[in-house]
Amino acid sequence: MPTDQTDRPRHLLVVGAHSADFVWRSAGAVATHTTAGGTATVVALSYGERGESGALWKQEGQTEQRVKEIRHEEASGAAAVLGADFVALDLGDYPLAVDDEALDRLVALMREQRPDVVVTHPGEDPFNPDHPVAHAAVARARLLTSGAGVASAFETVPPTEFLAFEPHQPELCGFVPSFFLDITDVFDRKVEAMEHMSAQVYLQEYYAQRAEHRGNHARKVTGDATIRQAEAFQRIVPNVARAL
Repeated sequence: MPTDQTDRPRHLLVVGAHSADFVWRSAGAVATHTTAGGTATVVALSYGERGESGALWKQEGQTEQRVKEIRHEEASGAAAVLGADFVALDLGDYPLAVDDEALDRLVALMREQRPDVVVTHPGEDPFNPDHPVAHAAVARARLLTSGAGVASAFETVPPTEFLAFEPHQPELCGFVPSFFLDITDVFDRKVEAMEHMSAQVYLQEYYAQRAEHRGNHARKVTGDATIRQAEAFQRIVPNVARAL
């Protein structure tokens, strides 16, 4: 049965298909959350050792195990910059397969950590075979941990907020932002976290520019000229408030 969570810091759980996904798309959100006193865990379902580590495979004598070790070091370092814990399930990538045993591991982690907010990929991505798989696994695990929000015969935790972070090509993934998060004050930490990802250096500039673009959009929405950088998210389930 759910128990009261009012005496604990708010906990953020970010789940990516690959070990760098959380950095590009939600590092600012993680840093903002931990700076405000919350706790955070970032989970990589795989290291992205096959399809997301092209630069590493150019090294002579490279092995899959060594690529995984490097990716683990990169992601752990980036998570530390953001004040988060890093967990790797090492399920393999391209294709990512989340079988019943892996799903049970994700469910157990959610029940143990009792997150207030869960963030993952959108459900569509025509260019990446692993991202929709990650979304489906996280969505199912979230439902299994909450028992659909009612009393159940197994241990449950309160339903979480559920959001998708911005994909690489949002217009082709059915992604429509529900809100923009101002990350101006922690943008330097996002940049530092991205710099840990040596296997995908080419994405560092792209996502720095994306933060500037979303900052521009956030300024247009609010009229707040102090916003310089932002991240975009889409709510998958409605949020509940007591006033507009």
